[in-house]
Amino acid sequence: MKQFTFDLTQNSDIPLPQANIRYFSHFIQTEQAENVLRILTNELQWRQDYIRLYGREHKIPRLQAWYGDVGTDYQYSGLKMNPIPWHPLLLQLKKRCEVECATLFNSVLCNYYRDGQDSMGMHSDDESELGIEPTIASLSFGQPRILIFKHKSSGKRHKIELEHGSLLVMAGATQTYWQHGIDKTRRNVAPRLNLTFRHIKRVIKRVINSV
Repeated sequence: MKQFTFDLTQNSDIPLPQANIRYFSHFIQTEQAENVLRILTNELQWRQDYIRLYGREHKIPRLQAWYGDVGTDYQYSGLKMNPIPWHPLLLQLKKRCEVECATLFNSVLCNYYRDGQDSMGMHSDDESELGIEPTIASLSFGQPRILIFKHKSSGKRHKIELEHGSLLVMAGATQTYWQHGIDKTRRNVAPRLNLTFRHIKRVIKRVINSV
C-alpha cells in the first residue's frame, strides 16, 4: 500500500490547565487525507449498535468499528465487540502515530459521523484498562467538527475545530481533569471519520469513547 506523507510543521500545544494536549493541523496532507477518507469509509466494517440504558435500548448516534490486536475485545450495556484484524491502512496510520507520540498502540476505535445529527456525548477516556495518564492519538478526516473540552471541577470550556487530516494528542492528566465531546448540529455538514488509537492494558469490560 502507498505510504502517506506526514507534515509536522503546523503543531501547537493547547494551553489548558491540568492537561497535555497537542494539535497538528495538517498531520496528513490534504490530497492524501482525501484518499484515507475514501478508503476507510468504503472498506472498514461499520456497524450501528444498540446499548441498553435504564432498561431501554438506544441506538449509538454514529457508526463505529473496533480494530486491534487479539485480546482487546470489550463489552458494555449488553453489547460485546471483538477486535477486527488490522486493515493495512489503519496499521500504517497507527505506526506513524506511535512515532509521533512515542507510545505503542494496540487498538483503534473508528467512528463515522454521517451528518450533523451524529454526535459523541461528553466523556473522559479514563477507564482503568487504559492505565494512568493514557496517551490518545485522534486522527480526523472529512467535515471539520467542534470538539468541546469541559473541566470536571471548574466547568471551564474550550473548543477546538478538528480539521481534515489533523492529529489531536491527549496525554498526561488530560483524562483525569477534562471531559470532551462533539455536539449535534443543525447545519448541513458532510461526513466525518475519526480514529482514536490507544493502548489497552487488559481485556476491556466496558465502552471506550472517542472524540
